[in-house]
Amino acid sequence: MFARFTDSARRAFVRAGTIALDAGAPAVRTGHLLLALAELRPFAGPLDSFAIAPEAVREHVDTGRSRELLATLGIDADAVCARARRGADDPALWRLRRSRVNPLRVTLLGPLGALPLEPYLRKTVEVAQWRPGPVTGERLLWGLLADAANGTARILYGGGVDLPALVAEAGIPVHRPSRAA
Repeated sequence: MFARFTDSARRAFVRAGTIALDAGAPAVRTGHLLLALAELRPFAGPLDSFAIAPEAVREHVDTGRSRELLATLGIDADAVCARARRGADDPALWRLRRSRVNPLRVTLLGPLGALPLEPYLRKTVEVAQWRPGPVTGERLLWGLLADAANGTARILYGGGVDLPALVAEAGIPVHRPSRAA
């Protein structure tokens, strides 16, 4: 499923998976992907209207408490992760697979483990791949914003992002109901 992803979009998706693994989450969630997009900004252009800091997103995403707990013991979790993961965050080592038995189950597989995608994130990927062409960071953002129920728009709005400007700048299609004459 990663075949159509650009390198930067694939790197952001793998980063979302490592965020989920660090948090001890049972699945990769939309919040993990939003945080990865805020950290890496894998967009073709500057996308100035995506003006949200990773810290603002992190407040809404469960990233686990392991860093805090290890810090109380004098252990630098970032240094440990850097040594343990040397080369494991290479997007070429990761795969996104749909189950043959259960086509609604999509799993991110890599050297650090396997994590299923939550249903909202699976839908995000499907929306991002809906149109022909490569899956870019903008397309992943489109997928996240396509379903208001996943909370992405609420996080962005709360972080001060002008959503109509973001939608226009990212080229996200907007459905406008037709008016009867």
